[in-house]
Amino acid sequence: METISGMRLCLPYVKTPAPKHLKRQRFKVVRASIAVEQEARKSKIALVRIGTRGSPLALAQAYETRDKLIATLPELAEEGAIQIVIIKTTGDKILTQPLADIGGKGLFTKEIDEALLNNEIDIAVHSMKDVPTYLPDKITLSCNLLREDVRDAFISSSVASLAELPSGSVVGTASLRRKSQLLHRYPSLSVLDNFRGNVQTRLRKLNEGQVQATLLALAGLKRLNMTENVTSVLSIDEMLPAVAQGAIGIACRSDDDKMASYIALLNHEETRLAVACERAFLETLDGSCRTPIAGYACRDENGDCVFRGLVASTDGNKVLETSRKGPYAPEDMVLMGKDAGKELLSRAGPGFFDPR
Repeated sequence: METISGMRLCLPYVKTPAPKHLKRQRFKVVRASIAVEQEARKSKIALVRIGTRGSPLALAQAYETRDKLIATLPELAEEGAIQIVIIKTTGDKILTQPLADIGGKGLFTKEIDEALLNNEIDIAVHSMKDVPTYLPDKITLSCNLLREDVRDAFISSSVASLAELPSGSVVGTASLRRKSQLLHRYPSLSVLDNFRGNVQTRLRKLNEGQVQATLLALAGLKRLNMTENVTSVLSIDEMLPAVAQGAIGIACRSDDDKMASYIALLNHEETRLAVACERAFLETLDGSCRTPIAGYACRDENGDCVFRGLVASTDGNKVLETSRKGPYAPEDMVLMGKDAGKELLSRAGPGFFDPR
């Protein structure tokens, strides 16, 4: 395990978080301020309408996008030039079932895509790990912001690491990827796989004793300034991240040249290429919330792309891994992702992802 204080990575500076009681207040103020903002600007014509889910993390990502637009384009700094539009998605509405049971793709994007196509918003801000490998016609997603830390965080109030959890301990996670890798390494643990809700909800369930530990994306905790909740950080070797974890994507209509030019200024090309490699892997495997798949592409010290991919049976008994290395270039990286996916698809065979 790596603790945050022991990390030797080039990570963004994280401000010292506010006390928890102030943090709860801040989230309430954010929601209220958005409601006031939307009401006050109904009579104004915003130059850019940003569509987003309404969770605190989704809003943090939308505001990060807004701030980058304002910093890059002075004409958007005027009050009312940018409007945040909250859209409730299927994944937000159905919280009583595991994501794998709801099925389908686009659980957290479909309604936002529809709003974009209906000209109710101008750009859409997504967590890239929620975006299906296909996009609706007339929508393009060509911008990724600088990627945050891709690793997962272990959170527990009773032990310092996964290895210290007593046999039979319950870990809460809604992710089949996390569940399968966790059970593969620690088969004596139990997993509560309908551990749904936003970051705040899951931490509350942990504090209430519903589970002994949980795993969350470190990127989200950093964006919410909530890293004080982290017990330890799992290395890539311990828990390979989800495809596109830690990356924000910005979409617009294919025929909207103005919005395309705006978001092109925000694009971080290294992140975009890594995400394209990982998504090519996922697309080849036809992955969804029903399939335990992990993939991560990064640039090594020599400037090459290193990709690692993993598929697992839902019970964690079988885990298949592969890796690729090649030029950090668009075509090469997409081919690497596809080739890795074909290899694991062949090795897995039929029925590998069936529930067990």
